[in-house]
Order: sequence, then structure tokens, then C-alpha cells
Amino acid sequence: MKIETLVVELLTEELPPKALKRLGEAFAHSLTQGLKDEGLLEQESATTSFATPRRLAVSITHVRSVGRDQPIDRKLLPRAQVDGSGGAASPILKKRLAKEGREHLAALYPEGRADDDRLYIKHDGKTDFVMLGMLAKGALLESGLESALGAAITSLPVPKMMTYQRGEDVLELTASRSYHFVRPAHRLLALHGTDVVAVEAESLGLVAGRTTRGHRFASRGDIEIATAEAYEPTLAAEGKVIASFATRRERIVEALMQAAARHESGSAKPIMPEALVDEVTALVEWPAVYAGSFDPAFLDVPQECLVLTMQQNQKYFALAGSDGRLLSTFLVVSNLETPHPDAIIRGNERVLRARLADAKFFFDQDRKLTLASRLPRLDAIVYHNKLYSQRVRVQKLQRIAVEIANELGADAVATARAANLCKADLVTDMVGEFPELQGLMGRYYAAHDGETSVVADAIEQHYWPRFSGDALPRSPVAQSVALADKLLAIAEMFGIGNAPTGDKDPYGLRRAALGVLRILIEGRLPLELDGLVAKAFATLSDVANVQPRSAEVIGFFIERLRAYLRDQGYTANEAEAVLSLRPSRIDLIPAQMEAIRIFAALPEASALAAANKRIGNILRKSGDEGSRSIDRALLAAGAEHDLHTAVESLLPIVRTHVDTGNYTQALQALAGARGAVDRFFDDVMVMVDDPALRANRLALLRRLAEAMNQVADISKLAA
Repeated sequence: MKIETLVVELLTEELPPKALKRLGEAFAHSLTQGLKDEGLLEQESATTSFATPRRLAVSITHVRSVGRDQPIDRKLLPRAQVDGSGGAASPILKKRLAKEGREHLAALYPEGRADDDRLYIKHDGKTDFVMLGMLAKGALLESGLESALGAAITSLPVPKMMTYQRGEDVLELTASRSYHFVRPAHRLLALHGTDVVAVEAESLGLVAGRTTRGHRFASRGDIEIATAEAYEPTLAAEGKVIASFATRRERIVEALMQAAARHESGSAKPIMPEALVDEVTALVEWPAVYAGSFDPAFLDVPQECLVLTMQQNQKYFALAGSDGRLLSTFLVVSNLETPHPDAIIRGNERVLRARLADAKFFFDQDRKLTLASRLPRLDAIVYHNKLYSQRVRVQKLQRIAVEIANELGADAVATARAANLCKADLVTDMVGEFPELQGLMGRYYAAHDGETSVVADAIEQHYWPRFSGDALPRSPVAQSVALADKLLAIAEMFGIGNAPTGDKDPYGLRRAALGVLRILIEGRLPLELDGLVAKAFATLSDVANVQPRSAEVIGFFIERLRAYLRDQGYTANEAEAVLSLRPSRIDLIPAQMEAIRIFAALPEASALAAANKRIGNILRKSGDEGSRSIDRALLAAGAEHDLHTAVESLLPIVRTHVDTGNYTQALQALAGARGAVDRFFDDVMVMVDDPALRANRLALLRRLAEAMNQVADISKLAA
């Protein structure tokens, strides 16, 4: 038995770049887990994932040539069914043992031990069972790896499968075989130390060997790998391939920074979105970074357009100066290292020039028409086939936005104008080419048309926040339009039965709901969520396909709010204490949550939470019995009278604190009532036979519950 490093590689055609990192990680994880399940790995085994444009590979240290023997325990029969005469095994037990190939154990019953097999008795909680313990021999690396490899290939998160035939199959059309994989696979490499592991990837028609290929242009063809440990350095030295995705990515980032540092300005920085760096890493095997330039006249086009053109169409990295403004220089990551890159640079400059010329043309053409003049074109855009056109939707959005603006005391005229124009850029050439720029281009075009900065900014910001952690709309006008757009989208989709299900949310309603909540909370907007949802559905009352589902939408918001509070670090119990009261003023929730956290730290909190939970259970079981009116004449001296005095003193204090937003003080005031509450439950029976006395005590508990639950349902804090 040997313990060596194992390397496995699938050599393919160019893999989809946006999926490469995920494919490499999944291949390595699945293969490692499969070998671990077969007992072929040691505790110190370490996995390294490799992924290049044309290969998925994994290296695992300390892999056994033969797996460990695995103990197996099987439940056979209840003990009562297996005892034969004289303590020997019964016929039914002999039959079961024969089925397992363990007939020799029958003669040893009940001692049950022979070599590595044994019979023993185990109680399963109800009765005694006869168990068969066996030691399964460890799997050979060949069989274990073949099984793990097959599972890894099958379970890859492939975005789209290809069907193909390899060259040798195409020559014999009558006997050709089709294969299915993310891209055509050409070779399989499997080495354990110095030895080839004789495995086959049957689904791909590949048998393992020790040869691979390097860089398409810079390597010397077939490369023989001597040992598993030599895989990565041999590929680098002979194949001009950096096999590790992470190492290749680090080299690209370092080279981009060095190229930017060489810029004549002395302060240039590359614009490097994570997704673009990952994608470029997936496109090259031996990266080299070169700098090109373009005509500074193109800088008159909004820099967001230029950057998006470079990144999306060409996978280039733009450079910005210390002031954040774009420079007329770009960086390209090439898959070919050469001491004379002039031809590469000129070719990329020529391609980019054409792309930037298109962007400038779109920008110049779009500015020939005002946003307002484009509004009739929105009639031709169907927002949803069960609803209406984008033009009709804008009119409804405008109505909601103005109503919200009036509540906020915002400029209603500016809000109406911004809402009316906020979707007009959808029919511009620039947004048609780059949908990611919607809103942003609307701001540029509105400013060009002479609209006020408040209106122009609101047109861009009504899409905010676009993702988790994104900026929020800043002005009351922008907040009004943003809330209207998101609330309307949620009401529309819920109204026609397109609510999110499971992990499916094609209309981005969860993101929209979280955006509404963040705007209300972080913007501290004094708006009622119930009222906002009602406004949205009221605007849709004339749409035949829409059903009013306000309660369902409010529940949807509460679920999003739970997730938001968890992300803020609050526990499930803390969040439930506030949310169980179904709050409508979302802007007040942070203060309520902070008050709950401070209250929970008080020494009286646990007892009061438990008492509140007990009160809730009693009142729930009693139903509508009794009233909120308390007859003092029926109050017994002692604990009952003392609790009434404490409640009547406490309630106005709590209400005053709640009305002024002092939620922490409101909850802290409850601490003074703990003694009276404890004595009441120790000394007083609530559910007595006398109906008048019982009703009076229930009324007292309702009064106490009212005082205790002004800020939150503190019973939710009880363990």
C-alpha cells in the first residue's frame, strides 16, 4: 500500500469563462469527497484546485492506493425471532446470515465473533435487535477514483451541456457515439505518485494516461507528466500554463497595478471589478498585460459608457486618474507574452476605436431628442402581457410617487416630473445597447434637456438600491419615485399571481422589497408600510387581471425584514419580539430593536418574558371571556391589589415613552413591575370558578399585557 499525491486532469476545449472558477472548485470538491467516502484519504490530505480555459484538474496529497477497511453494521432481526432451541441460531437467522454471505456466524451465536465479523445485541429504544457487524475491505484506488470521477463529472454545475463526437468517432459514422459535457473533452490524466491510475471516464470515452497539452501557441505539443507532484511546475515550465486559477488571478492583478503605475500621470489606477478580473483569468493561460490608448476626444462621452464598452465588449481595464476621471489609456490582458507586443496593442486599439465610436454616435444621436418627446414611444413597450404598456405604468408610478411626496413634504411638482421621465431612457440607443445604463443615461439626458438637478438625479436614483449594500436615493423626490417604482412592481406581480416561489424570483421582488425597507429605515421616513401598499393596489384597481393582495404583500415585507434584521446581527428571538406585532412604521424598528437588546440584558428580563408568555397563554385559552374593564371592588388585598396598582402606574409611563420614541426607557420601566408580577402568579389563581372574579382577573392580565407589549412582544425573548 502506497500513500502518494494524486493528480487528475480533464483536458477540454475552451470552457465557458464566467463559469470556469465555479466548475474548477466543484470538480475538486466532488472528487475529494468521493475519495474520502471511499476511505482513500488521510487526515492530512490537502486539495488544490486547478482550472484554466482548457482544463479542470485537482491535486490531492496523501492519497492511499488501498482504502481503509470500513466497518458496516446492519440490523438483522428482533432478538425474539432469532433464538433457536438450546441457544442456537434459529432458521430465520441462518437464512438472513446466508443472504449476507456470513453463514459461519450462525454457529457462534450468541457470542458472535469470528475474524472481523460479529453478531451482537443492540437496543433501539423499543426492543433488542440482533446486529451484524462486518469489516468491509478497503477499495482499491482504481475503483474508488473511477467512481468518484464519474460522480464529479455528472454533478458539475454546467451552465449548458454540449453534445459532440470526437474525431475518431466521426470517421466511422455508422459506429459514432455522442458524448455530453460542458465542452468536448479530449484527454484524461490520472497519476498517483509516478504511476498512471488505470481509470476510465466512461461517460466521456476517455482512458487515463500521463500526457497533457499546454498553451495553444507557446507550448511544444504533448507534455508528459513524470509525477503527480510535477504536474503544476511542468505545465508552467514546458506548457506555459499557470494551472492555478488563484495564482493566475493574482498575477493578473499585480501586472495591472504595475502597468498603471507606469502611466505618465504617475497616479493612474486600473478599474478592476471582481467579476471582470475573474472572467479575464478564465480566458488566459499565461497572462501578459499591455497598455493601449484611444483618442481623448472620446472622453466627452459619459465615462460610464466608455468603461462599460471596454469591460463588456472587449474585457479591457480602464484607467482613472487620482481625481477619478477616466484617462485615454486602457489595459488589455493578453494570452500571449512577447517582447514585441506592438501588433497586439495596435489591433486592440483599432477594435476599441470602433466600439467607442459607436458609443459616441449613440450619445450624440440620443441628445437630439428630449426625454419628454420620447414618452409616446413607451406605448410600444409591453411591460407585462397581463398588465399594460410601459407608458401606462409610468402614469401609475407618477400617481403613487406624488402621493408619497405629499406625505413626506417633498416637492410634488419635481416628483411628478421625475416620475414621468424616469423610464424615457429605455427607448434611447445607448440604453438599447447597454441596458445596465438605464437611469444613469436618463440623468445625463435630463441634464442636457435643461431639467433641474433634483429631477435629473431622481431619474437615476429611482433604481437604487440595485443590489445589497448599494447606495440609497438621496433626496425626498428621489426617495418618493424609488419607493413608488418598487412598491408598484411588487403589487403588480403579486396581483397577477407572480409572487416569488422557493428560490425563484424572476422579477427581483425580494430585492425590490429590501430596497423599500432600506429606504424607509435608513432614510428614517415616517411612512406607514400598510398605507404604501394600499396606495399601490389602489392605483391598480382598474386593471382587470390584478387581485388586491395587500395582506400577502405585507407578509412578504415582514419576511424580508426578518432577513434584514438577521443581517444586522439581531437574534431570531429579538427580531420576532418586534415583528410579531406586525409594525407598520418601519423607520422606528431600529430603535425598537436596540431597546429590546438593552432590555434583554436586564436581570429582570428573563422573568418578565416568561411571565408575559404565561399571560399570553392564559388569555389565548380564555378567548373573549371578560373585558378590559376592571372592577376594583373585586380585587383582593395583597398581590392582586398590588399588581393593579403597579399596572395603573406603569401604563401611562410606558405610553409616554413610546409616544416620544424612547423605547429603551419604556422597556426599562417594566423592570419595576417584576416583583408585583411574580407575587401575583405565586399567590393568585386566575381561572377560578367564580365567573365574575375570573373575568376581572383576566381583565387585569389584559391590562398588564398592554403595558408590557407596547414596544415589542417580550414573551418572544423567553427561552
